[in-house]
Amino acid sequence: MLTTLWVRLGAFLGKVFLIVVALGLIGWLLATTWFAWHYRGPVSAQEQIPLGESAMTQGIIQTAISVVDQHRESTRYLRDAHAKAHGCVKAEVQVVSDLAPALRQGVFAEPGKVWQASMRLSNGNAYPQMDSAKDARGMAIKLMDVPGPQLLTDQQGRGEQDFVMFNHPNFFVSDVAEYAQNIAAQANGQSKQAFFPGWDPRTWQIRHMFIALGTLAPAPNSPTESTYYSVSPYKFGAANAKFRVAPDPQSCPQYSLPPQNQGLPNFLRNALNQQLSADRVPACFVLQIQRQDPSKFMPIEDTSIEWKESDAPFETVAKVRIPAQDFDTPALNLACDNQSFNPWFAIEAHRPIGGINRLRKAVYEAVSEYRHSRNAEQ
Repeated sequence: MLTTLWVRLGAFLGKVFLIVVALGLIGWLLATTWFAWHYRGPVSAQEQIPLGESAMTQGIIQTAISVVDQHRESTRYLRDAHAKAHGCVKAEVQVVSDLAPALRQGVFAEPGKVWQASMRLSNGNAYPQMDSAKDARGMAIKLMDVPGPQLLTDQQGRGEQDFVMFNHPNFFVSDVAEYAQNIAAQANGQSKQAFFPGWDPRTWQIRHMFIALGTLAPAPNSPTESTYYSVSPYKFGAANAKFRVAPDPQSCPQYSLPPQNQGLPNFLRNALNQQLSADRVPACFVLQIQRQDPSKFMPIEDTSIEWKESDAPFETVAKVRIPAQDFDTPALNLACDNQSFNPWFAIEAHRPIGGINRLRKAVYEAVSEYRHSRNAEQ
């Protein structure tokens, strides 16, 4: 009798398992079908600014400043994101010598041109933490002595072109409205509410949650081994484009990084210092652009959507070289902390576009001014 009971229980559990699997497959099929139908081209090649964006931006500025206040280090005020730098280094950005005419735009207009640049490598979090913690990793490049009017009318003396990136191809929010809700939840210590703001399943952002989890990746062996993406789009002459910076080891001397102690809190800085300062070996990358094809689903206003390489391949426009150098000194680290990177430190040919970039224009300026004014008082 007991054997019969166990057989029947096993058969029942087997049926339940098959039903759950079948429901899961049906759900996956329905979700895939809906996603393919909802997220399809064509899309606009022009910006589309929603009503109320300006008011939401002002609220986000106040939240970002509160994050800076919460996470200040002793008496020093840090960035509201990418607070911990692995170092700022000198770099050279050389436009490809045989660049196709259609790609000769802005700072890439002159084939073979070499730009002197500053590069900041960082963790993504709003407060410093162990490098071994799962986190986004950032790269910002600033080209120096760029001629022509700057986009920001009060920054005409800068002569800079900044490229700001992190190591994931898409962002975990679509637009300014979602960013407002997300950063408010994070600032209040309610991380679950960032993607599940209420009981209504229609407000849940499960896809974005998985993007965020994908962004929080284990640390690389070195900041020079990651690929970094702009995530948001920019003008590229008359076209729209995203860009990325990817390792290009074949353009540098062959190098194997010695094993690093990843238990140390700053092992990524140590790895960068090992290669550039101790072993005196440069690091090489390619800077690539991905031009929008509006007939495909490559939207400007939704940064949660990855532009597929099958729709538009990346094209190399420049080589980036970080020469051997000493960068890890108190004076240089302080200068690194004080340096501002902003996608709006730019010329018209590379104007940032889309909601997240419009948000950056206001937030970066306000947070930078607040942080520098508070640090000047210390």
